[in-house]
Amino acid sequence: MPTPLDPIVSEFATVEEAEAYDQWFRAKIQAARDNPGPLIPHDEAMSRIRKKLQARIREQEKLRK
Repeated sequence: MPTPLDPIVSEFATVEEAEAYDQWFRAKIQAARDNPGPLIPHDEAMSRIRKKLQARIREQEKLRK
């Protein structure tokens, strides 16, 4: 039976959900560390993300019209 967590303490409903997320997250971090590709400076990465977000915002605005 899953072990419930207090919603005030955790965003997950059960210990098992929290552990599964932690395992997934750690695997993503390890995969990024193991990636042999070139490093991207923080400012460049943030610029790329901002452009993608702005494009999505424009798409959403077009859908609302």
